[in-house]
Amino acid sequence: MSALARIAIAGDHHGVRLIDLIVGVLSARGHDVSDLAPRGVTTVDYPPLCAAVGRMVARGDADLGIIVGGSGQGEVIACNKVRGIRAGIVHSEFSVDISRGNNDANVMIIGTKVVNDETALALLDRWLATPFKGGVHAERIAQIERIESGFGKE
Repeated sequence: MSALARIAIAGDHHGVRLIDLIVGVLSARGHDVSDLAPRGVTTVDYPPLCAAVGRMVARGDADLGIIVGGSGQGEVIACNKVRGIRAGIVHSEFSVDISRGNNDANVMIIGTKVVNDETALALLDRWLATPFKGGVHAERIAQIERIESGFGKE
């Protein structure tokens, strides 16, 4: 996504420092950033934050979402419970390419215990620049949407 975007971001207590860096970078580039991350608390439950970011994206109030946690595992599960969200954990260039290029992920999950700040910012740049490939992948997204709508039940 080379154009400016509306991006919602949040995360738990593990992610506040990286969130501050990401918000600074995105804002400096002209993106409209909605920072939902709590400050000044020792621990934060991530599910409500994931739901808030996911709902903003699903409603169209944000184009993309970013969640920063410790591992990212719980966050990706919570985000993907919101209808219309396709969240992917990014920890490598390959995971970025698959989540955006193949799965058209609209929420990026980063784990601060998995990648350092420099790597996280490089992955963010790649994630924002990677277009959805469409084609066979679009049909797979449609299949996922049918499951999400309840039509994929056996």
